[in-house]
Amino acid sequence: MLPTLESDLARVETALVDNVKTDLDFLTDIAQHLIRAGGKRVRPGFAIAAAATGMSAGEPAPQDVILGAASVELVHLGSLYHDDVMDEATTRRSVDSVNAKWGNLRAILAGDFLLGRASEIAASLGTEVAGLLAATIGTLCEGQIRELQATYQIDRTVEDYDASINGKTASLLATACRIGAITGGLDRPIVDSLTEFGHSYGMAFQVVDDILDVVATSEQLGKPSGNDILEGNYTLPVLRALRSSEVGEQLRSLLSPEITPEQRDEALVLVRTSPGVAESLDVARGWADKASASLSPLPDSAGTNALRAAADHLIRRVSNPLG
Repeated sequence: MLPTLESDLARVETALVDNVKTDLDFLTDIAQHLIRAGGKRVRPGFAIAAAATGMSAGEPAPQDVILGAASVELVHLGSLYHDDVMDEATTRRSVDSVNAKWGNLRAILAGDFLLGRASEIAASLGTEVAGLLAATIGTLCEGQIRELQATYQIDRTVEDYDASINGKTASLLATACRIGAITGGLDRPIVDSLTEFGHSYGMAFQVVDDILDVVATSEQLGKPSGNDILEGNYTLPVLRALRSSEVGEQLRSLLSPEITPEQRDEALVLVRTSPGVAESLDVARGWADKASASLSPLPDSAGTNALRAAADHLIRRVSNPLG
């Protein structure tokens, strides 16, 4: 990690903690729970790197960029609070999930609080940033609703899958880059290129993540493999396998709301031996290549190099998802 980016991310950590403090200590504790648990901070990192594409080497990010990065991360954290309630998760980032520690009602309200604070920060950065973040929160909800509506639907379309991951994953990464670019004062063509980078990166990242759910072992994932199949979330490799002549009919007979862990394991074997995995890797590779290509118009800078390194790492991950 570049020293300047590392120091700017440390400033984001401070902003995250400070902006969720309230007079109610109990709410502050809940709101800060996952912040203090840490995380990769991919989204604020992208916001800072996007802004840095137009900055001199070693120049610290303006405070507006730091606040923009924090607002995006608070949206992400708020969505995790809600996701864990829906999934009945017990852990998150190696600590108790908020719902497991304090209950569903408090977890939902705390997630709402984080989204509210994110919106408040965005409003302080101007109407464009505020409108962008608000629209992204709506898109996140739409993506999640699409996934819920498609639960256990073996006839789910690839187009619906694409729309869902665009909403639940790619949209926030695109917004992170766009907010970083806007608060960094970059020219509009560069803002648009960075937005495209975030979107394409997010699409590739989610497809790879979904491939790993069916090809990796539980030990490699740190959670049960094939969990999406068990929960009726049929992702791209499964949808492609369902449409294959080799395993489609047999796989279709296994997938239902009554699926057992044993049937899940049978389904995993079928998906792994189908063309679905290779076809999905091709899709992910296409998105990763598009992310890399979107950086071409950007000036040579530390920020551009950081984003290019992220794109290169993603391409390597597509080439060897288990490596």
